[in-house]
Amino acid sequence: MPRPKKPSSPFRYFNSSPVVIRLVVMMYVRFPLSLRNVEDLLAERGVDICHETVRHWWNRFGPMFAAAIKRQRISKMRGFSNWRWHVDEVFVKINGETHYLWRAVDRFTYRGAISFTSWPRMIISRAK
Repeated sequence: MPRPKKPSSPFRYFNSSPVVIRLVVMMYVRFPLSLRNVEDLLAERGVDICHETVRHWWNRFGPMFAAAIKRQRISKMRGFSNWRWHVDEVFVKINGETHYLWRAVDRFTYRGAISFTSWPRMIISRAK
């Protein structure tokens, strides 16, 4: 019976540590640095790489890191999936003028304090 395959690492063909690759890509993406500036900063830390290596790693791993960050943000937002809201709308005549009143209500809105926005009839008639 064949053994199940482990997911292959995207870093398997690179001699550098995945931690160094992630640091290089994130430095280039996060801060407004040029390729040569990243190279200089890493040289100060004792990491000897070329600016073309930074570019290659950015092209190769940048989309992968961006997808991982996006997945993390989406998973954090799943807690807000039960967020509900609705809009109450009504047309009211005040002193012979028709006004459109509305409010957006969510679960945190205090129903006693209702603030309506009104538009005069001429604005509504222009919109039609």
